[in-house]
Amino acid sequence: MFKGNMNKVKLVAIAVTSLLVLIVVLQNTQAVETNLLFLTVTMPNAALLFGTLIIGFALGVLTAGHIVSVEKRTVSTASDKEPRAAA
Repeated sequence: MFKGNMNKVKLVAIAVTSLLVLIVVLQNTQAVETNLLFLTVTMPNAALLFGTLIIGFALGVLTAGHIVSVEKRTVSTASDKEPRAAA
């Protein structure tokens, strides 16, 4: 029962966060010049904000995946080193 309530809370948090991001992006539609290394790009501020959001999200997912992968390898390596009981 608690797990179902937690899923609802997560869904509401995702919906509220998405709505706030959408509001901020839509309020910032004026064009801005952005320097990307040696290139200057003119784009709407909304596109810049959304692009930054997507890059940050992707980096977070990749980092979390890497941490989980390392943790699984550590756990499986530790369990391989434990002596096994004779059956």
